[in-house]
Amino acid sequence: MTGRLAAVNLGGVTEAEWAGDASGRSGIDKRPVAGPVLIRFAGLAGDFIGERAVHGGPDQAVYAYAEEDAGWWATELGRTLGPGAFGENLTTYAVDVTGAVVGERWAVGSALLEVTKPRIPCTTFAGFWGVPDLIKRFTVRAAPGAYLQVLREGEVSAGDPVEVVDRPAHGVTIGEMFRATTLEPELLPRLLDVPELPEPIREKVRRRLTRP
Repeated sequence: MTGRLAAVNLGGVTEAEWAGDASGRSGIDKRPVAGPVLIRFAGLAGDFIGERAVHGGPDQAVYAYAEEDAGWWATELGRTLGPGAFGENLTTYAVDVTGAVVGERWAVGSALLEVTKPRIPCTTFAGFWGVPDLIKRFTVRAAPGAYLQVLREGEVSAGDPVEVVDRPAHGVTIGEMFRATTLEPELLPRLLDVPELPEPIREKVRRRLTRP
């Protein structure tokens, strides 16, 4: 299955009262850039990461969001939402991001990425958009985009193909994982069948399933 990158987006420093970290700085305001961008193991070169306790790190070095899902939100809110509006590094086209299987691998440009987990909405996201009930609405919509880890560093550019080169047989998708950890906890046991599940999430799932 092959789609493409509609845009590659980088964020500078945004200072606002709604920004997530203690200094009031965020990298959520990302804008498309021209030319190749290096994806390192820690993320995209030149991309600012604010609250590192919840952003960045190996399991969420890159964030991808589908142009088609952004279009749904543009209609829902009656506003234009260009590339980077979700704080995503990679805006995809013709890639089923919600239906991506946890652990599947994408060849993008000269980089190799692995899908790890969905994005969980936060107050910084709601503040950036100026939509107070965004967390609830985003959760109900359940099209969260996907975080990816970097298996091979490389350069990416807008227009590059996004090729799914490996897909695990367990079949648990980003959408299912998101629903399991938010509004449909009855799906949680399915996550323990995912060898590629990040260990911190696996531990949280185990604690929830053993809670009296």
